[in-house]
Amino acid sequence: MRVVFLNLNKNLTMLTDFYEFTMANGYYQKGVGDTVAYFDMFYRNVPDNAGYAIMAGVEQLVDYLRNLHFRPEDIAYLKSKGCFCQEFLDYLADFQFSCDVWCVEEGMPIFPGEPIVVVRGPVAQAQFIETMVLLTINHQSLIATKANRMVRAADGRAVLEFGSRRAQGADGAVLGARAAYIGGCAGTACVMTDRDYGVPAAGTMAHSWVQMFSSEYEAFKTYAEIYPQDCTLLIDTYSVMKHGLPNAICVAKEVLEPMGCRLKGVRIDSGDIAYVSKQIRAKLDEEGLTDCKIVVSNSMDEFLIRDLIQQGAQIDTFGIGERLITSRSAPIFGGVYKLAAIEDGQGGIIPKIKISENVEKITTPHFKQVWRFYDKETGLASADVVALHDEAIPQGEPYTIFDPVYTWKKKTLTDYQAVPLLKPLFQGGRCLYENRPISQTRDFCRQQVDLLWPEVARFENPHSYIVDLSPKLWKIKQDLLERY
Repeated sequence: MRVVFLNLNKNLTMLTDFYEFTMANGYYQKGVGDTVAYFDMFYRNVPDNAGYAIMAGVEQLVDYLRNLHFRPEDIAYLKSKGCFCQEFLDYLADFQFSCDVWCVEEGMPIFPGEPIVVVRGPVAQAQFIETMVLLTINHQSLIATKANRMVRAADGRAVLEFGSRRAQGADGAVLGARAAYIGGCAGTACVMTDRDYGVPAAGTMAHSWVQMFSSEYEAFKTYAEIYPQDCTLLIDTYSVMKHGLPNAICVAKEVLEPMGCRLKGVRIDSGDIAYVSKQIRAKLDEEGLTDCKIVVSNSMDEFLIRDLIQQGAQIDTFGIGERLITSRSAPIFGGVYKLAAIEDGQGGIIPKIKISENVEKITTPHFKQVWRFYDKETGLASADVVALHDEAIPQGEPYTIFDPVYTWKKKTLTDYQAVPLLKPLFQGGRCLYENRPISQTRDFCRQQVDLLWPEVARFENPHSYIVDLSPKLWKIKQDLLERY
């Protein structure tokens, strides 16, 4: 039975920034709290200067929105602050979420500048959920993106997430492991992520197990007797080639093989991994243990993984901790949540824009949809176009895209299929989202990444994927820029 970790011990409605309450209270007192507003979440830069990111955290966002409610103790706390009117507190006591929400599917590659979550609803509500929308999507998208880079670097070898003890808090460990699995990891060391989300948990022993026994051989023998069908031995407590590997081979032949079992693997956690792994492989093969896997766990990232493989390291599985669970090289996913439009009360939409001296911080106004264009000949993604929500995108007819900044850069797409990326999650506060097994999300992520051009997916100096505005949306943005 699936358990939702976020709701195990606490209601997260109050996990928000204080100014969400001050603004909502102000909207309410001015009589505009029910004005329908549109907010976009998007991000500006891909972590690690990569070519794309991975959308993750959608399921937890849904869990949060489905359980939005204020308890009596929450109202009492807010009242104690002395800055909120009684009418507003009464409104919160009877709060019911009534927004529409659209979101890019979990596991989909996403690019800077395009909306990945769109919220439409009463401004007091749509504004209030900003903190958790950003927290949920930012964190898991960051880890899923890092995991995907490491998995691609491993080139078909399994990558396991081993970072719980280095994560930033319990949610960081549990949900980070979930995100890492979506990004392509084969499993996790985190038991709770297995129990609650179905991510396969795996693990063997620590050095302390080996140290607890009178000899390394006795430690290995005991473990093999208890776990004969799934025996992986940690062989670098003392000396890999002098003691660890010879003892593991002895246990394989003297304990496991008489039981009709095989040594599943050996693990090393230190030393010159490329050099030692080749020595280990040669010795295992010499002893007839050609099916015994070599597992390495250490402070690794995608670049070290790639280098090890290029050096001929004999590694079957990578166990990665802090550099994955914290995305150590790029620990921030800079998603933001900005007002894009309001309704005028008569069926019209009034676009809103934020202008900045920093060009990258200028927002794109209006209620939008994102379309991904797939080339029919290659099947690969050619470009994304951000358009007005009700624009008709022709299927296969010539469609000219252009850079929204360098407008003379144009390209005409012809033989393509255009697919809308923003899918409905909530309608009028009613949840439309259907959970699916996380293994399906992981498979979907792999399939969609495979539809990117290799130039976009490379680790260093990737080709910039095209994200353009439709001509109608571009004109609306330019008109607002000129007006203000």
